[in-house]
Order: sequence, then C-alpha cells, then structure tokens
Amino acid sequence: MNKIAFIFPGQGAQYVGMAHDFYEAFPIVRETFEEASKILSTDFTRLILEGPEQELILTKNSQPAIFIVSVAILRCIQQQFPHLQPSICAGLSLGEYTALYASGRISFADALKIVAARGQYMQEACLERQGTMRVVLGMDPALVAANLPADVWIANLNCPGQVVIAGAVSAMAEAEERLKAQGAKRVLPLEVSGAFHTPFMRSAQEKLKSYLLSVPLLESPVQLVMNVPGDFVDSIPEIREHLIAQVASPTQWEKGIRLLEDVDLFIEIGPGKTLTGMNKKIGVKGQTLNIEKTTDLAQLENLYAASTQG
Repeated sequence: MNKIAFIFPGQGAQYVGMAHDFYEAFPIVRETFEEASKILSTDFTRLILEGPEQELILTKNSQPAIFIVSVAILRCIQQQFPHLQPSICAGLSLGEYTALYASGRISFADALKIVAARGQYMQEACLERQGTMRVVLGMDPALVAANLPADVWIANLNCPGQVVIAGAVSAMAEAEERLKAQGAKRVLPLEVSGAFHTPFMRSAQEKLKSYLLSVPLLESPVQLVMNVPGDFVDSIPEIREHLIAQVASPTQWEKGIRLLEDVDLFIEIGPGKTLTGMNKKIGVKGQTLNIEKTTDLAQLENLYAASTQG
C-alpha cells in the first residue's frame, strides 16, 4: 500500500455501546476512555458504553464521545500495526479534529478540550435559533441552492446525489415543497438539534475562535484535507482559519475526497460506516475499510501482512 488515508466520522455516527468490544479487548482503549473522562471531569466511559441515548445524542456529549471513540480505535490500530502510517488524514465536520490529532498536529488533551467546547457552544447556538437539517436526494447542488427560501442554506456536499440543507425550522417546509417540485427524489429529516454549518452557528463560531487562535498546533508531514476549501491545507494559520470558518460554513467533503485519486487504501476509523458509503457513491479508486468493530481488524491484518511480505 503506497498511499493510505485515515478518515474520521462526524456527529450523527454516535450510538450507545460504540467501541464496547474494543474496550473489552484492548487496554489502550480503556486507558483512552479513562484519560478523556479525567480531562473533561465527566464519566464519558459510562455515557459511551451505557448511555442513556437521550444524553449521548446531545451535541455537547455526542461530539466528544465520537472523538474519544475514534481516537481510542486509532490508538489500537497504531499499537497493533505500528508500521501502518497514513499519508493523508481527513475528517467530516467534527472528524476534522480527529484528523488533526491523527496527523500529529495537535495533542489529545488540547483536541478533546476544543471538541468539548465546540459541542457546548453549538448546543447553546441551537437554543438561540431553532434550526433543523434535511438531506436532499437525487438533485444537483446548484438546483438545490437556487430553490432555497430565506434562512435555509446548503450545509454539506457529501457525495453525488446527496445534498444536506439546514436552516430555520419555520422555513424548512417551504424548502422541502420547492425542492420536490423541482425534482428532488426525497427530502428526509436528520436527527439533529440545530442548523449546523450555517449562519445560525455564528455565535458558536465566535466563542470558539479564541480557543482555536491560541491552541498549540504543530507542523506535520502527513497531508490534511479540510472541509471548508475541500482541499489540502498545509500552513498552520490556514488550518486555524478553516477550523473557525467550518462551524458556520458548508462542508465540501466530496470535493476533498475527489482529490485523493492516488490513494490505495482509505481506512474509516470510528463509529458507523457513513464515510465508507460515501466513498462508494463518490467512486474512489482505492479500497475502503471501515474499522468500527474488533472483527474488522482481520481485514486490516490480511492487507497489512500482504503489504509487508510484498
């Protein structure tokens, strides 16, 4: 495998009991959970493994929980396959912080504190302005954008045939009606509490800005693809700028993934299989593996053995 990309999921991938098998099988995973709970002074081990779901799905909890699980599985992979190194890291929305950590640009403690603050500020923004999100299927993004009413915006461009819109609860019914009239196959609600990646998140963006301007970031030889430009970003000032913008700006996931034509293997690390599904729809040339369960390590073991022998 000449070129490997580590990719990390965002909010919405959470579920009660995620990484339970990893927690039982690997001390490094238990240590990561305990380290995170200590840093945040909250028992995230209990919340992740036992719930309740109503508590886990809160933005202030789901974001650090997904980050903790993704890092725990990442550390397990690094321990089991020490020579398996990514050339590129990327993450969807919240997952961008896991990508920063995986590429060696930020410490675990600093990233976790920022993720926790981000989740808290975004939850507060949700209370300030009632928002919601919908996924629009089977419609060109330009046509979607041209038919959105005031206070509704494109939030995520994830993969072909899928555009996520977000905005005011009061305007979403009109948006849905317009889009269906223009040929959208389906418009489906997402289980989220606000209009993420839109101007409704400006207050969260402002609160998070001081954190992101002051947190220590390091140079890294591992390339980073970021959501806002949908492109490679190298300089630390630009990384900070895009992290700040990302809270209230649309994510360009498909655009970023399409740059990775020479990647031989994508490894999605963390809960769910969302990014693996998107890669299939995007049509990436390289193979994609999802590492969510301990049983998924067998595929990685086979590939790793073949590459080291070859």
